[in-house]
Amino acid sequence: MAFVSVVELPPMTVTIGVPTMADMPNATSPTSPMSSVALTDEISPFFSDLGSKYMLDPATAEIGKAAGYSDGFSFYFAGRGGVLGDVDADVIYSAFVFFDQPLVRKMWERGVAVEGARKAGSRYVGAADAWGIAHISGFAGAARFNALAEQVVASVDAGGLSLFAGLRAEPLPANPHARTYRLVTYLRELRGCLHINAVVAEGLTGLQAVLTGENGNFFAKIHGYQEPYPDVAHLAPARARAEATTAKLMSNIYEQSLTPAERGEFAALVAELKAAVV
Repeated sequence: MAFVSVVELPPMTVTIGVPTMADMPNATSPTSPMSSVALTDEISPFFSDLGSKYMLDPATAEIGKAAGYSDGFSFYFAGRGGVLGDVDADVIYSAFVFFDQPLVRKMWERGVAVEGARKAGSRYVGAADAWGIAHISGFAGAARFNALAEQVVASVDAGGLSLFAGLRAEPLPANPHARTYRLVTYLRELRGCLHINAVVAEGLTGLQAVLTGENGNFFAKIHGYQEPYPDVAHLAPARARAEATTAKLMSNIYEQSLTPAERGEFAALVAELKAAVV
């Protein structure tokens, strides 16, 4: 990512402790060691999907509406970006990247007018916690998953990862299933920030990155861009390189934060989590 982190990352508010298998009656059995590349390939698509579900859920929009937000989109911008604090909309654009810049300003300013950025950010992560309690409370491996996920999250140097840093600075919830889901959103946001780094390094604009993705025109419209769209066929190789770089950066984090055995265990826990989502 070409921009500099716009917030100074405070110390983690959560003490990380990793229980052993013996401490955890619901923990999975020992699993085969796994490479960081295989782990990244296996779990990243699921985290990308699961970590966005609360954003798209009408229940989240209702939480915003009850707090005075006129629409779900302004709650999304103020809530997701609110962890960066009371900043200009350009700062939010630098962290979001893939949305049309005038749309970012319009939605950010409308959203933060309700209760300010920090309160919006706290309310939005609270909506994520509520989603976790409602939809993954059947996940028996939550405690061990949380221990390993926190180990990963705490290991990350947040340089150039401003949105992840802001989110990580929020206190984690005590409820184990809310905590699991919050950690999924952290790992999703982490990969998103790494992807922005990779996209910008390839010289792609946000619009170009969107258009070169799957269903590019559809998502460009959703992200506020106006037609007609430019022909970006020649940029497909750059987009492919950005995807490969993103995967490499994410696998490096798993390589440094988890042992091969822990990576195998984490993959098994993610499979259990996937089966438990309702």
